Amino acid sequence: MTPNDTPRVLLAEDSLPYRRVIREALTAFRECEVDDTPSGEHAFEMALRREYSLFIFSIPLSDLKGDILDRLLAKAYPLAHPGRHTAPPVLYLTRPTDHGLYESLKRDVRVRGSLPFPPRLDQVLAATAALLPARNTSSAPDLPSLL
Repeated sequence: MTPNDTPRVLLAEDSLPYRRVIREALTAFRECEVDDTPSGEHAFEMALRREYSLFIFSIPLSDLKGDILDRLLAKAYPLAHPGRHTAPPVLYLTRPTDHGLYESLKRDVRVRGSLPFPPRLDQVLAATAALLPARNTSSAPDLPSLL
């Protein structure tokens, strides 16, 4: 990825409304593009085809748990993208039942935090503040449905 490229985010979450909230929040307030999918398997394929700056994975996915998806990508991503030594950082979407698992996952240096369900605009922006550049707010679209 060259310095002039817009950062890309890969989002894997089963719920279309949650994906929409996260995608719209990020594209409105962060300088990035978002690819999203409800499928862990499809997310894996997407990550091997395109370079990303950030992964956001739900821990519970219908076909492949988000933590397993990330472990697979940690090994495969650098092989698919010559010049990349590691996979991008990851944020996890967690439910209260995922607390124990998340506690063990956050020891990995690539894990940069979690977003509790349901995702909220302020939490999405706070979690991504150090990971994605802010968009010029004068050019951001009006998003009353997210506020």
